[in-house]
Amino acid sequence: MPPAAPALNFPPELLLAAQGVRVAIFDVDGVLTDGRIYIGEQGESVKAFSTLDGHGLKLLARAGIVPVVITGRDSPAVRRRVADLGIAHAVFGAGDKLAAAEPLLATLGVDWSAVAAMGDDWPDLPLLQRAAFACAPANAHAEVRAVAHHVTGASGGHGAARECCDLLLIAAGRYAALLQDHLVTLDGSGP
Repeated sequence: MPPAAPALNFPPELLLAAQGVRVAIFDVDGVLTDGRIYIGEQGESVKAFSTLDGHGLKLLARAGIVPVVITGRDSPAVRRRVADLGIAHAVFGAGDKLAAAEPLLATLGVDWSAVAAMGDDWPDLPLLQRAAFACAPANAHAEVRAVAHHVTGASGGHGAARECCDLLLIAAGRYAALLQDHLVTLDGSGP
C-alpha cells in the first residue's frame, strides 16, 4: 500500500518561518492545560492535560526537536505530567521565564534563532518576542496573539500544543514519515 498523504497542511510562508527550529518551549497553564486550576481543600491542585498535546510533544522529541517546559507555577501534577512525557528540560515556578530560558538554551547550545515558543499570557511575551517562531492558543491574551506567528485553531489544553507540534514537524520535514510509522503495526504487517 502506498504511503498515505498527510491531510494536515499549513501555508508555505508559515512553514518557512518555522524551519530550523531545534528547541520548542511550552508554557503549561493555558497552553498544555485550559488554564483553570482546581484546588482541593487540602491545597492540592489538579489539572487536565490533553493526550493530543502529550503525543505531539513526544513526536517532537522523536524528530530531534527538544521539547522544553517553562512554567510560572510548580505543582506535583505538572511535574508528574512532564516526567510521564519524558521531557528532560523543564523549569518550574519560574517568576522570570526569560531568565529561566537563557541558561537552559546555553546548556542545549541553541540560540533564539532555532527556538519556537508557545505561550498564552504576558509572562510568556519575552520568550515569544525572542523566539524565531512564536505560537499562541486561540484563547491566549490579545497581546500574545498579536506577537504570534501562528494562533492555533484549538484552545489551550484542547490540542493547541499539538497543532504547534504538527506545524513544527511539517516545517522540519518529519511529519509524513512519523505519520507513516504510525500507520504500520509494530510487527510490520501493515495497517
